[in-house]
Amino acid sequence: MVTIESDRQQADNRTGIVTATGNVRIVYPDKGMVATARQAQYFSKEARLVLSGDVDVVDADGQRIKAERLVYLLSSERLQAEPSTGHQVVTKLRLQAAPGSTPRPPMP
Repeated sequence: MVTIESDRQQADNRTGIVTATGNVRIVYPDKGMVATARQAQYFSKEARLVLSGDVDVVDADGQRIKAERLVYLLSSERLQAEPSTGHQVVTKLRLQAAPGSTPRPPMP
């Protein structure tokens, strides 16, 4: 279950597009994620979520991505983030070793 809070929401059953605008906040407890943006559009026929305007996504582990626009494909769990003009996308990740791999000692 996902909760979407915003100043305005509209859905078009013909196209399958749900649009939320103004102070958008999306809470996705199953993934431990909270996202904020100025606008969010969910394209149900494509299982695609597009966030735009001051996008900030944080997960339960504190990992974060900040961008101007973020496209998330739910079926493949892939995303593409784009910065605003003259800026960069900022991502904070917690890097982990692959399961079954042996940790390496630090380089001298």
